[in-house]
Amino acid sequence: MPCTHRAAVCTALEGPDCVTTSDVPDAQAGPGTVRVAVRAAGVNYPDYLLTRGEYQLKLEPPFTPGMEVAGIVAECGPTAGRSTPWPVGAPVIAWTACGGFAEQVVVNTDAVFALPEPFSFAEGAAFTVAACTAYHALVERGGLQSGERLLVLGATGGVGFAAVQLAKLLGAQVVAVGSDDAKLAAVSAAGADHVVNYRDADLAHAVAALTSGIDVVFDAVGGDVATRAIRLLAWGGRYLVVGFASGTIPEFKANRILLNGISVIGVRAGEAARKHPIEFRRSIDVLLDWASEGLLRPHISHRFTLDDASAALATLSERRVTGRVVITVENQSCPNPSADQRFEETR
Repeated sequence: MPCTHRAAVCTALEGPDCVTTSDVPDAQAGPGTVRVAVRAAGVNYPDYLLTRGEYQLKLEPPFTPGMEVAGIVAECGPTAGRSTPWPVGAPVIAWTACGGFAEQVVVNTDAVFALPEPFSFAEGAAFTVAACTAYHALVERGGLQSGERLLVLGATGGVGFAAVQLAKLLGAQVVAVGSDDAKLAAVSAAGADHVVNYRDADLAHAVAALTSGIDVVFDAVGGDVATRAIRLLAWGGRYLVVGFASGTIPEFKANRILLNGISVIGVRAGEAARKHPIEFRRSIDVLLDWASEGLLRPHISHRFTLDDASAALATLSERRVTGRVVITVENQSCPNPSADQRFEETR
């Protein structure tokens, strides 16, 4: 009989309820690939959209969601005479287009990175997608400078939370916007200079009381709050369109963009990584260095088992999360018991 492993499989494009755990065939590492024994997988909003057929990438069921994992190298494919880049047993982070909600996954060697020493596997699985999106938005697209004023919409979500942490590291003044006081308290503890609950206060008045104007808006939400936020930009401000977690794509009046010299900038970190792999590698090396130095660390509010992947996706879609959601994986193979201990300590 062929060897199998457990994976959370989406069987229909009808949302998280159609994600169930089943046995799937093992895959072997081929040339230029690495097979990772997964210890934890990050849950991202695109994973939820994939299960509904609403993401830019369209997959036909059955498929396994999961864009990022952390785990242990179980096998490294042939390297055309070069030394093996990843020894078996090495603790790593890996990017996957899909397939991460599983006990193992095969990924390209170039998509594998060393797990930062301070991180647990859960933290490693929750780091790269959000941090790289925030970095691409703020640094590469927005050109955020020390001392500038940043407004973060959706600051309590995974990408927004990462944007707050990164902006403070870059020396910006951060106003974090959300709709839940308890979640905003966590963002404040993570370094935000000010927090605003837009459901309890008029956004324009609240921000005007805190600062004389906003230089950059980081928007992962869209919807009605976006049309209010663009009015807060100072002359020459930049509006970063990161996502539409509200489910509504906003429309901006061109005259406001003209009168204030505003730049509206689209942010697609994943596509940028595919088109500019060298620059992407440089940016992720910077982020991993900061993580190794203890300067960046993801905030995880919810953990689920692989059997509860459906609940993990539903929790994310229902906006009950502060920061990140992680799926932890009980895996029978254990090439590196000491590395596995780091996973056990996060449970």
